[in-house]
Amino acid sequence: MSDDTLTKARLVEHLHRHVGLTKKEAGEVVVDVFDILCDTLVAGDKVKISGFGQWSVSDKSARKGRNPQTNESIVIARRRVLSWKTSPVLRSQLNEDG
Repeated sequence: MSDDTLTKARLVEHLHRHVGLTKKEAGEVVVDVFDILCDTLVAGDKVKISGFGQWSVSDKSARKGRNPQTNESIVIARRRVLSWKTSPVLRSQLNEDG
């Protein structure tokens, strides 16, 4: 297993070497794919990639909370949260004995 982090630059390099796109074309493809993913999630829709997983956005209501340092009551603002669920295929691959 490699310690390297997968970055946009590494994705671009992989597309350039293995698909035959120029680095400029590969860069545009990677940026376009991430733009589509982000736009879809911001719109509140799910993103599902078969064999990989699913992202979804949930709306959390405002709620009462407490500052643990001062014990002061506070209101935690409403917010949107991103959730990830791994596909069974990927989960199985991650947990293979090997």
